[in-house]
Amino acid sequence: IRRSEAAKIEVRQSLSICCAMTTAAPAKVKTQYEAIIGLETHCQLKTATKIFCNCSTEFGAEPNHHVCPICMGMPGVLPVLNQTVLEYAVKAGLALNCQIADYSKFDRKQYFYPDLPKNYQISQYDLPIAEHGWLEIELVDAQGEPVRKKIGITRLHMEEDAGKLVHGGSERLSGSTFSLADYNRAGVPLCEIVSEPDLRSGVEAAEYAQELRRILRYLEVCDGNMQEGSLRCDVNVSIRPVGTEKFGTKVEIKNMNSFNAIQRAIDYEIERQIAELEAGGRIIQETRLWDEASQQTISMRVKEGSSDYRYFPEPDLTPIEVSEEQLDQWQLQLPELPAQKRHRYETELGLSAYDARVLTDDRPVAEYFEATVAQGANPKQAANWIMGDITAYLKTEKLAITDLPLSPTGLAELIGLIEAGTISSKIAKDLLPELLAEGGSPKTLVEQKGLTQISDSSALAGLIDQVLQDHPQELAQYRAGKTKLQGFFVGQIMKRSGGRADPKLTNQLLAEKLKG
Repeated sequence: IRRSEAAKIEVRQSLSICCAMTTAAPAKVKTQYEAIIGLETHCQLKTATKIFCNCSTEFGAEPNHHVCPICMGMPGVLPVLNQTVLEYAVKAGLALNCQIADYSKFDRKQYFYPDLPKNYQISQYDLPIAEHGWLEIELVDAQGEPVRKKIGITRLHMEEDAGKLVHGGSERLSGSTFSLADYNRAGVPLCEIVSEPDLRSGVEAAEYAQELRRILRYLEVCDGNMQEGSLRCDVNVSIRPVGTEKFGTKVEIKNMNSFNAIQRAIDYEIERQIAELEAGGRIIQETRLWDEASQQTISMRVKEGSSDYRYFPEPDLTPIEVSEEQLDQWQLQLPELPAQKRHRYETELGLSAYDARVLTDDRPVAEYFEATVAQGANPKQAANWIMGDITAYLKTEKLAITDLPLSPTGLAELIGLIEAGTISSKIAKDLLPELLAEGGSPKTLVEQKGLTQISDSSALAGLIDQVLQDHPQELAQYRAGKTKLQGFFVGQIMKRSGGRADPKLTNQLLAEKLKG
C-alpha cells in the first residue's frame, strides 16, 4: 500500500515509541548546534600603480606586461610605499570604526609558491595599520522588520597581492598538464580585513560581505568587482553545541565569486559538519573549495597546524607614522556612508527600509536620487521612478546612472508635471523612453507633442457620454451588477483621449454618470 510521506513519518514515529516502550531505553536528545563564522576579505585598492613600484594596476592587460624588476623581486631593487595606498587603507579603517595605529610597520611573510616571484610577501603582521573596529549589518526578521547587528573587525592591514597561475592541459586527453604564471597582479595593493567570529549563518555572512563592499565603493578605494578578483572572501566555519564557549575545529572555504555563493557554501558546510558529528565522526582542520556545479564544498588540503611564515620586519621599508593632522584631514574627506544614508532616508525623507536599502546600495544612484529631491521632487515618487522604470532601462541598455541623458533636474520636472495635474502618469511613462535616451526638458516635450492632461469637466463629460453610447451592452451589464466594468470604461476613455484624460477626475465623473 502506498502511503503519503506524512503517513510514513507517523508509522516510523509509532514504531519508535513501541520500541522504546519495549526496551525501556531513554530517548536520545538531538544536540543543537550553532555556527561560528568569520571572514577574511582581500580588497584590491583602486590605485593607478602598484604598492611598491610604478607598474600599472590595469585589469585584463596582456600577461606579464605590467611588471618590473621591483615587483618581480630582482636582486638589489628597493620597494617604495605608494602614499595613496596608505591613504586608502586609513580611510577604510576609519569608515570601519577602527583604531588607526600611530605607528605600524611592514613585515616579510615567507612562503614559496610559483606566483610569488620574491618567495615572500610584504605584508603586516603584529603592528597593522588598523584594529578593533566594527560594521553594522541589517537583516529582516520573520515579521519583515529590519534587525541590526554589529560585526566586529579584528584588523585591517596592507599587503601586496601575488600573481596568478593559469592551469592548462589534461592528463587524460594529452598526457600532460602545465601551469602558466602571469605576474601582472603581483604587487597590486591589497587591504586584508579580518572579522571577529561574530557571524552565525550564511545570510549574515553574505550581508556582512555586501555591506563591506558598499562601504569600500562609497569611499572609492576599491571597485569591489568579485568577478575580476577585486574582492575575495575566505570563510572560516566551525560549529559547537549550543551553550558551550569553546570553538569547534574550523574549516576554511575558498573559491566563492558571489555573495550568493558565500551564503550557500556556508549553509552547506554547517549541515555537513553537523552530519559528520552526528554520525560519530570528527571535523578536521582543512581548506575546502566551493564547487558551484555540485553545490557542495570539496576538500582541497588538510591543515594539521598553523603555517609558520617566519615573519620578520621588512628591512627595506621604514615604519609608518600617521600624524594627527593627517588623520583629521582624511577623516574630514570621508563621505556619508551607506548605513548613515539609510537612516537619514527613513527618518528625514519618510522612505521605507526597503526603498532606503535599494537606493543606497550604489553611491551614484543615491547621489542621483538626492539631486532629484533637491530639485523639489517628492522623495517617494523619485524613489519609485528610479527603482522602477529607470533601473530597468539601465539594465537593458547596460548603462550606469551617471551615463543617463535624463538629468535629476529633468526627472524632478517630470514628477512635478504629474503632481500639478499637467500630465498623467501614463503620459509620463509614454514620454520616459525618449527622455531616457535623449534627455531634455519634459515640460518642453509635453508642449511640443500637445500632451497636456485634459482636466476640464465638460470636456471629460463629453468623452464619457460618447464611450457609454458606444457600449450600451456593457452599460446594461454594469447596471445589472457587474460593477468591475467601470475599469473597462475608464480604459476606453483613456484610449479615446490619447491617454490625456485626468484619471482621478475621469473616475469621479464616470461614477456619477454610471449611477445616473
